[in-house]
Amino acid sequence: MGTNSKNDGIVDYGYAAWAGFLGGNLSSFVKWGSEIPFPPREAGRISPPFAILKALGLNAEDMTYVFTGHVINYGVALVHQGFSIVFGLLYCLLATACPLVTLGQGLAFGLIITLLFHAILLPLGGWAPQVWDISAHEVFSEVFGHLLWAWTIEIVRRDMVRMRFASASTLAKASSDVRSMATNR
Repeated sequence: MGTNSKNDGIVDYGYAAWAGFLGGNLSSFVKWGSEIPFPPREAGRISPPFAILKALGLNAEDMTYVFTGHVINYGVALVHQGFSIVFGLLYCLLATACPLVTLGQGLAFGLIITLLFHAILLPLGGWAPQVWDISAHEVFSEVFGHLLWAWTIEIVRRDMVRMRFASASTLAKASSDVRSMATNR
């Protein structure tokens, strides 16, 4: 445990991890939602999570279930959700130790993750085309979606930090009031 001079309290990495887990889950749905008005791929091209599952030798085509008549690929969904949780945790834990990570309310982190994955790792793995081989619409969709994704994680993190310190402050005041009442008797 260390101290966080901004809040003059004890840094709670468990709390940061909880914020990252919740923020990662919520932000995953935000990212998916951003893909409805701005699809991230040209029609007919498989998604990077699907390509990763195939590269791992998994039968991604059969990883499906039906919900309200729609066929949903749970393999892709789990990769997508897992990515968001892992990077939500990373973001919140890093933000606890190094507040610079929260630059631009998390937007800088979102841009870095977008570049790291879509410009380097996914093309290197053969799971997505090079950035210069995709349309400006696809680039916009990925950047916009990841910015909303990272911002959502930051909103959850910041709100949970406020709740934690507000709760700690309320508890300290109540404790002080009880001590004061006990000494005044």
